[in-house]
Amino acid sequence: MSGNTLNGAQVIVDYLIQEKVPQVFGLCGHGNIQFIDALYERSSDIKTISVHHESVAGFMADVYYRVSGRPTATFTSCGPGSANLPISLGNAFLDSVPFMAVTGNVPTSQFNRGAFQELYRHYQADFPSTVRSYCKKVFQPTRGEMVPLAVRQAWKTMTSGRPGPVVLDVPFDVFMEQAAEEAPNAQAWNANISSRCGADPDGVVKAVDMLLGAERPTIIVGQGVRYGGAAQELLKLAERLQIPVAASASGLGAIDTRHPLALGLVARAGHYQANHATRQADVLLAMGMRFDDRTSSSWIPGYSFTIPPTRLIHVDIDPEEIGRNYPVALGLMADVRTFLRQVHAELDRRADLSKKADARKKWLAQIDTYRQEWDKFVAPGFSDDTTPVNPQRAALEIDKALPEDAILVSDIGVHHNWLLSFCKPKRPDSLIGSMGFGPMGFGVAGVMGAKFAAPDRPCVSVCGDGAFFMHANVLGTAVEYNLPVVWVVWNNYAYASIRGLQRGYLGGRELATDFHDPTTGARYNPDFAAMARSCGVEGVRVDRAGDIGEAIRKGIAANKPYLIDVDIAADINPVGAGIWELPGLGQSKAGIGTRYQPA
Repeated sequence: MSGNTLNGAQVIVDYLIQEKVPQVFGLCGHGNIQFIDALYERSSDIKTISVHHESVAGFMADVYYRVSGRPTATFTSCGPGSANLPISLGNAFLDSVPFMAVTGNVPTSQFNRGAFQELYRHYQADFPSTVRSYCKKVFQPTRGEMVPLAVRQAWKTMTSGRPGPVVLDVPFDVFMEQAAEEAPNAQAWNANISSRCGADPDGVVKAVDMLLGAERPTIIVGQGVRYGGAAQELLKLAERLQIPVAASASGLGAIDTRHPLALGLVARAGHYQANHATRQADVLLAMGMRFDDRTSSSWIPGYSFTIPPTRLIHVDIDPEEIGRNYPVALGLMADVRTFLRQVHAELDRRADLSKKADARKKWLAQIDTYRQEWDKFVAPGFSDDTTPVNPQRAALEIDKALPEDAILVSDIGVHHNWLLSFCKPKRPDSLIGSMGFGPMGFGVAGVMGAKFAAPDRPCVSVCGDGAFFMHANVLGTAVEYNLPVVWVVWNNYAYASIRGLQRGYLGGRELATDFHDPTTGARYNPDFAAMARSCGVEGVRVDRAGDIGEAIRKGIAANKPYLIDVDIAADINPVGAGIWELPGLGQSKAGIGTRYQPA
């Protein structure tokens, strides 16, 4: 090969630039300094964002995609550096979010010698075994000439079919070895591949027949609709046939939650009108969702769903999800946007759709009575003015304070349930959360990825005190890159969602779930506002509900990193129309309504 040949690191960087990756997120180590050097050479074409914990890099890449629709990459070093990444890899994998994790490994000449940071006890340079269950596929080129093939195949695997993260694990010397005269042509290899597969045409006809013949049709959507870009087609179908639309926690916001046909959340803490509609539906069209235990009230019939007798049409790009938890009257493997376009084309061929729409009026009127019951049930929490702040009131004040174009990134914890119940996302990227793997830190770090994706939109993280303290290093990153994000720390001085389980299922035998001063017994947490200020971030403390909105508006207007520490009551848990079971410990009780049992 000639002296003009690109080395392995340069091939990967060039390929990322061709795929229009604007920046990569990561952390240095001896195993990836050659890759960082290749980024240095191309720094006018691709930015390098250095973080203070590898999980943070993964969470930023994850949320960057959820907002922009474009995958990006992370870089981490061998041993513990990349071993910090599986938490965010697993999160992206279970939520079907693509990013490319470029991980460094020991030189091939040192394989199986137990070099510094080599995992060698079972197999040489064995990081791939660590992450096999956390990503779509691991690629490990062991010679420079293998890199072009690996990088283009990794990108295709990541973005085709059901998206998800991939790992490109590169030994130190392979970054440096001559690899190719030029990187693979990304346009030729990957730009012309479409995974927008349609459904079986006979299945589309059958689906339309079922929807038009139903008396109580209901649609339920997951995040496949949001991130599959199908929101417009969904809204058109709902309005065209006057079918109400419910959402799993991951699907909330697929249509504006203020729309008259929007039912809201189906879940253990779901809205009454949503759960009560989906469990009474005679035909349920489910798209881009998994029917997990939280959505499905632990699969106990009569709380979220009653399948059968409800006839389920399940559409998903991944056939593995169809028929996993419920039998289907019709299962269709398809991209949800393509499927919805097929449905509209079929409806164009049908006559008298208006008659079918009229037949829905009785069903929609019935649902309106459930909505009124729910509104009456939750009304008291909205006016509660106690200190610490009532969490339902806090969710309302946060939602009211956010501009129309704001991006709210929620972390994992009891606060996420409150936000799902009482925030009203207006668009598919208004409220972003993690529902598969559920790692603490997702929202603390992810909000910075949102800001890189949408620099002109307000980006606010709502995160628990437990998760924020775990990942407080983000304060430094926000200052270093001048990221005007706002953290609202939902401070209840506990791992409160788990303490709630101890109280509900274990008779109040609490241990290891809250934070106390050892001498006084008083509740304890660091002063998060002071911690923020010590990092160069504006920090304020709020203990009245009426002050939350103003604090958020000020934080957004400041146009610099900003932290709001809010004192939130920990003793109230969200309730709804569903239930949840911890097998062996029992079932929770529905807060509103009773189990639906069809005649």
